[in-house]
Amino acid sequence: MNPQPPEAADADPALERALILATQAGLPLTPRPFETLAEQLGSDADTVRAGFAAMQARGAIRRIGALPDHYALGYVANGMTVWDIDDAQLRDCGRRLGALGFVSHCYHRPRSLPAWPYNLFAMVHAHDRAEVEAHRAEMRALLGSACRADAVLYSTRILKKTGLRIGA
Repeated sequence: MNPQPPEAADADPALERALILATQAGLPLTPRPFETLAEQLGSDADTVRAGFAAMQARGAIRRIGALPDHYALGYVANGMTVWDIDDAQLRDCGRRLGALGFVSHCYHRPRSLPAWPYNLFAMVHAHDRAEVEAHRAEMRALLGSACRADAVLYSTRILKKTGLRIGA
């Protein structure tokens, strides 16, 4: 039997559904988004925060964060760098790449041998492909002998990313 975390006892399904519906397109773009949500829902900011915290504690949501529009900021070269890393060093290498300021996200995925030997992925946004390649060279040097092979996959179009969607 898996006991629920204490926060789960405080869960309010009606509030959680309202929060999900109100934020499906993202948080309000205001200086105080939780206060704005509270106004929209006829609640208060502490209740909104508690609702999100309860969902996060149970694993219903992973995180709340801001995602800048890198295209609007001039970062139009997007390269997913892929790395064949020795499994024994994967966690350490992932942490090192993920800590780089020019890496927006970094994660492990299983290999699909023999065609796809890569098990570590790190997204780089840059002003042009030359800048992506310079970052890739820096990453390769940082990984050293733990890296057996690498490649970069460039975006050819913008894909709209969306989060959880539920009907009203």
